[in-house]
Amino acid sequence: MLLRSGESVTHPDKEPLRKRDASIMLLINPIPQEEPILPALQHDLHHGTIVLLERLPAFLTVLIILFLLQRLMLFFVHRLQKKAAKGENAHRSGQLRTLASILRATAYAAFGFVAFLQVLNLLGISTTSILASAGIIGIGIGMGAQSVFKDVINGIFIVLEDQYNVGEVVNISGTTGTVEDLSLRRTSIRDANGALFVIPNSQIATVSNLSRDFSVAVLQVSVDAGASPDDVVRLLRQVAGEVRQHEAFRQIATADPEVLGIVEIRGREIIYQINTRVRANQRDALLRELRRRVVVAFDKEGIPLGITSRMYVVPSSSGSAAPPAMSA
Repeated sequence: MLLRSGESVTHPDKEPLRKRDASIMLLINPIPQEEPILPALQHDLHHGTIVLLERLPAFLTVLIILFLLQRLMLFFVHRLQKKAAKGENAHRSGQLRTLASILRATAYAAFGFVAFLQVLNLLGISTTSILASAGIIGIGIGMGAQSVFKDVINGIFIVLEDQYNVGEVVNISGTTGTVEDLSLRRTSIRDANGALFVIPNSQIATVSNLSRDFSVAVLQVSVDAGASPDDVVRLLRQVAGEVRQHEAFRQIATADPEVLGIVEIRGREIIYQINTRVRANQRDALLRELRRRVVVAFDKEGIPLGITSRMYVVPSSSGSAAPPAMSA
């Protein structure tokens, strides 16, 4: 049988010769087998051990730094707790304990996060994506709650620096009153009219505490220019000394009154000033009694009180003792 070029001999019960040749070639040249599993594992383990040993000193250094920071944090926490235990103000002690708890919890959270990142780095796990995600989340929270963070941070400094406490009289943002509530986010003040003001701590820039250490009771007395200044000063010293020695005010006034003399001249109106140092937030009662006694003493001595330059005295036709006054 003649065969053309490219044709193969076939048999009814057998494959073409070309397929058989392919099978024979596979038997002669078998597919290479994979490397043994155990030696590969040993190689990877050896390589991982070397990398771990190389990164271990840096990991231990971070752990030592975290330990020192943790001891420093505990030192401040224990100081706050001791100060709270010795404090006589129960509300102030509670604030210090709360501040200590916040400081400890925040520090432990930060230390734990840093240690977690170091463990991942030690195991060869990339922390870039974790830091990027944390940064994006932090930016989002910071943009949404920026004022809240400012309130809390300022509140922490208010409590830590003991700028004012509950029950003290302060002037904050143009509002004068008694502090009724103080938290890390806001301060509540009730003024003399009974109105309650709630001020976020981030808006507190300047605080005037009127209840610390001592107060100064200042009384300005307006006297007519026709009165003798020497007689007026003598009478004011006498009246202020009597109030100072009074049984009700002997423990309130901490120093003898000081008559400054003439502090201002407004036409026919002469202003005299009396200063008395008293206990913190105890000046109102003393000033009321001092005003009453000054009026009684001046009326007894016949010394006329001053009339503001914006007032005109119009003689009364009925001859009453107290002529009416008209505004300019």
